[in-house]
Amino acid sequence: MPLVRVSNLTRIFDVSKPWLNRVIERLPRARLTAVSNVSFDIPDRSVYALVGESGSGKSTIGKMVVGLLDASEGEVEVRAPDGQDDARGAGRTGVQMIFQDPYASLNPRWRVRDIIAEPVAARGGDTKGVAEALLEQVGLSVEDAGKFPHEFSGGQRQRICIARALADNPRLIVCDEPTSALDVSVQAQVLNLMSDLREEFGLTYLFISHDLTVVQHMADTIGVLYLGRLVEEAGADDLFETPRHPYTQMLFEAAPRMDAYGRDVEPPQGEIPDPINPPTGCAFHPRCPRAVDRCAAERPEMRRVGTSRVACHLAE
Repeated sequence: MPLVRVSNLTRIFDVSKPWLNRVIERLPRARLTAVSNVSFDIPDRSVYALVGESGSGKSTIGKMVVGLLDASEGEVEVRAPDGQDDARGAGRTGVQMIFQDPYASLNPRWRVRDIIAEPVAARGGDTKGVAEALLEQVGLSVEDAGKFPHEFSGGQRQRICIARALADNPRLIVCDEPTSALDVSVQAQVLNLMSDLREEFGLTYLFISHDLTVVQHMADTIGVLYLGRLVEEAGADDLFETPRHPYTQMLFEAAPRMDAYGRDVEPPQGEIPDPINPPTGCAFHPRCPRAVDRCAAERPEMRRVGTSRVACHLAE
């Protein structure tokens, strides 16, 4: 049994105009499918990364795994310590989240001591000394427990967020682009800290990012999302050596590389389709240089090709 099993996960948002506007303008309801039929497993003590362009559904999946959003269809199963499945929604035990913006995810009116101890207090645990011990664990000082968030830099605030996530002894931490708001040098420090904590506490990460360099450094397995659908999944080394889906290949071609000075790169073609009215068949076919008639008519299912799982009719 994996630690986390995501099965046929779908999330649909109602983005319709108000009722009166729809009546006057004679408009139907508008529904946006942010995540469509996504399935993957996360083994215990591993790092599973989700990558893709903005709007591909990465953060929505992360919030559903934590329990902040309910799934429209499908389910998320997190194995409890006794081996049973904990499929509850909000308040799912053993799961914490590190948010993207360290400036917005900390209560400015609370002292750091109260922020870090909040998950423990919410479950009725003893909070004495919890914050001080965790601050030292993430490379900050015990004296920082009495300060407010505005007294820290972005990197220090993200360390506080990590300490808060660790306070409840989680088995799984969902990391929603935890370094995207930080300077490059600070990013490296935070990522190294997360790697060390993973080894020390036996943590499992669901790592959400659009930065392929960060993902290559952190992940064991990578899932590539496009318009809410999982189009490819492989081990990190296999994916970077042999990307099989045309969208994955496009991402790699567009990413900057240290060894590619002066190379000619064809920019990504086309626009991301409207998620309210997605294309038929394969969602990527309007931008795909290899698309055939079948791609527009039939949606490809995820299937095993070599060491990867790929949703492409022409993956071979």
